[in-house]
Amino acid sequence: MDEFHKIKRLPPYVFSEVNQLKASARQRGDDVVDFGMGNPDQPPPQHVVDKMTEAVQKPGVHRYSNSRGIPGLRRALAGYYERRFGVELDPEREAIVTLGSKEGLANLAQAITSPGDVLLVPNPSYPIHAFGFIIAGAALRHLPMAGFDDSEGDFRREFMRQLERGVRHSVPKPLAVVVNFPANPTTRTVDLDFYEELVDFCRHHGIYAISDIAYSELYFDCPPPPSILQVPGAKDVAVEFSSLSKTYSMPGWRIGFCAGNPKLVGALARVKSYVDYGAFTPIQVAATAALNGPQDCVDEMRARYRSRRDVLIRGLQQAGWEVPSPEASMFAWAPIPAAFRHLGSLDFSKLLLEKAQVAVSPGVGFGEYGEGYVRLGLVENEHRTRQAIRNIKAFLRKVDPEELPSERREVAL
Repeated sequence: MDEFHKIKRLPPYVFSEVNQLKASARQRGDDVVDFGMGNPDQPPPQHVVDKMTEAVQKPGVHRYSNSRGIPGLRRALAGYYERRFGVELDPEREAIVTLGSKEGLANLAQAITSPGDVLLVPNPSYPIHAFGFIIAGAALRHLPMAGFDDSEGDFRREFMRQLERGVRHSVPKPLAVVVNFPANPTTRTVDLDFYEELVDFCRHHGIYAISDIAYSELYFDCPPPPSILQVPGAKDVAVEFSSLSKTYSMPGWRIGFCAGNPKLVGALARVKSYVDYGAFTPIQVAATAALNGPQDCVDEMRARYRSRRDVLIRGLQQAGWEVPSPEASMFAWAPIPAAFRHLGSLDFSKLLLEKAQVAVSPGVGFGEYGEGYVRLGLVENEHRTRQAIRNIKAFLRKVDPEELPSERREVAL
């Protein structure tokens, strides 16, 4: 398919190499503990499943749905924003339902991007933040997201400095900047002051801000993460994507949202009207029940991930692998142990799978500035997590990094 221009702009999917090795290991009977994908392992709350079961019995729900999302679900999103962030949304003009935030981001990119437009995108970042716009024909300017000391405010100052450089040195002027906090993969969080400065910057320079808050309810040691839409006037320049995938353990249901600037929401709605008819109506009815119903399930979800995080981080530290404890998100962003750093994140991930039967995501898969790290998802229960820690501890004790080549291209299986 080398003749297809858009395909040529997409590099080989780094994660596929680890996934292939993981599949081969399981075929051999290896018990792989899989921290590789942010894929919740628990079912949705029972009342959500019950509502889905009830709704699917109604004859009329099996017809085409609404590409913007059923009105009740858009009203439920507005209710959530009012309760959680104190933000008023017009469900008709400022909210749309998407097939997960990933589809929404990709279709927004198609809606607003012309070939040659410049986007400012974090690096490392969740792949769709960059490649959604690459597929749409944009050029990217990367904003480094690693190596800053939060205690000194370095990250905020450096991020704004990179934004300023991006605008000053880009021709044409950037169309938009993408932000994602709590961040995947770095787990970084920001406060409302950050968003206030960002909104002021975007309004001054006439560029859009596209925020992704998929992990806004997965917080542990920090205040509840804010929304960019809390900033007065933010809806003049910003939209925000959110999702039920992590909050309610509904990743396979594919329900997300875009809210904020009416022009951007309208552009997304226009594209979606051509490419889909919306999610299956009973799923949307159940999603409405999730947002409007009891929220103790969210507290339980948060407590579960906190407990898993504590077991993982404490165990890795005891094994001799110093990994910062994430304040939010469902991941740990782990610097590769110094003795193995010369391997790079992809080969270290392969080695960890081969020798410890533990799967992680190589940091380089999230962008060049992710090199030197691996991402671990908090998606295994505590028993499995302890098993992984024992395997990692044995791996770190037995494997001599000095005997490994400086560049491993293959892992001998």
